[in-house]
Amino acid sequence: MRHFLTPTCLLLAILYASLYAIAQTNDKLTGYGLEVNTFAGHVIKHSAKFHLPLPDLSTGVDVNMVYKCSGRKQWEGCRKYPTLGLGFTYTNYGIDSVYGRCFSLYPNLTIPLITGKKIEWTIRIGDGIGYVTKKYSRNPISDTLNNAIGSHINDYASFNTDLRYKANKHWDFQIGMNFTHISDASYHQPNLGINLYGAHIGIRYFPVSSKPEHLPCKPMPFSHRILLQARLGIAFNQIEAPQGPTYPVYLTSLYASRRWKGKNKMYAGLDYSYHEAIYAFERNNEADPGKEAANSYKVAVIAGNEFLFGRVGIILQVGYYLKEAALKQDKYYQKIGGHYYLVQKEKGPIKEFFLTGFLKTHKSVAELAEFGFGFGF
Repeated sequence: MRHFLTPTCLLLAILYASLYAIAQTNDKLTGYGLEVNTFAGHVIKHSAKFHLPLPDLSTGVDVNMVYKCSGRKQWEGCRKYPTLGLGFTYTNYGIDSVYGRCFSLYPNLTIPLITGKKIEWTIRIGDGIGYVTKKYSRNPISDTLNNAIGSHINDYASFNTDLRYKANKHWDFQIGMNFTHISDASYHQPNLGINLYGAHIGIRYFPVSSKPEHLPCKPMPFSHRILLQARLGIAFNQIEAPQGPTYPVYLTSLYASRRWKGKNKMYAGLDYSYHEAIYAFERNNEADPGKEAANSYKVAVIAGNEFLFGRVGIILQVGYYLKEAALKQDKYYQKIGGHYYLVQKEKGPIKEFFLTGFLKTHKSVAELAEFGFGFGF
C-alpha cells in the first residue's frame, strides 16, 4: 500500500497545483473540484460457494473529479443540485496472490439528503469498469481458489454515504461508509463477485468555489402521462463450468409506465428471457428430450421506478418468476441500471427512444449484464 500511496500523493499534489494555477484566471471553474478518500473495510462472504480466504483488512484510495450542478439545466434544480463526478479507485483486497488488486474508472452521482450551512449528508452512486489483476485460472493451482472472479474486466459498482463538513468555499472534509461490488455478470465463470464494505475519510478541494450560484428551480412542465413501453436486450453468459463456451441470452420487457412529479416514472409489466446456455445444457444431458426450448425461457412479473436526470434515467427493478427455466434460481431477482434517452417528446407516435444497460442479480450474485434499446408510445 505504501508503494502506491507515495506516487498517488505526488500526483494529487500536481493536480492540486495545476487546478489552483488555472483557477486564478478562470472563474468558469466555479463548482469544479477534486475529491480524495482513503478507505478500509472487509470482504463479505455472501454465498456458501464463496471459498476464498477472507483478508483481515482491505484498503484503497478513491479519487473523484467533481462538478456541482448550478441549475443551468432544468432537472438540476429539481434534483436539489446534485454533484456529478468521474472517479478512479484503487483497491488492495489484502491477499494479493488470491484476489489481486482492482483499478476502476466510473461516472458517479452525489445526491444531497440533508443540506445545512456547514454540514450536509449525501449519498453517492456510481457504476463503471474495473480491471482485476487476478482471476480464476486452472494453472497455477493456487489460482483455482479464486472462484469469485472469472475475467480481468468486470463491472464495478460503488455506493457511498457521507457526512460532510464545509470548512469554507474551497475545502470540505468528510467521513462515511462505502460498499463496492465487482463481477463480470456471468460472462465468464466462476462469477460470485467480490463485495466489500467499509468506511472512509476524505477531503474535497474547489480551486475557485464550491458554491456556484444556484438558478431557481422551475417545476417540470410534464404531465403524469401513461406510456406503453418495450425493451429489447441481449446478454452473454456461461453455465457453471469454468472457462466453458459463452452463450447469448435474449431479453424482452413489456410494461406500462406512469410519470409522477415530472422527474420519476413508476412501471409494471413482464420480463421474458430465452437462455441458449440452458438449451445447450438440456440437449447435452438429454434431461427432457423434445422440451429443451420450453425449458430454456423465463417469464416474470416486474415492478420498478425510474429516477430521471435529464436524458439519463436510473432504474431500480424487482421481478418475480411466473415461469422458471430448467436451471432454477431464486424466485425473486433485482435489476439495477439505466436508460439514456435519444428521443424525449410529449407528442407523436414514438415519444421515447433510449439505450439500456442493466445488471441482473439474485440477491448479491449477478446473473447477467443486459444491453439493448427501448421505446415508449
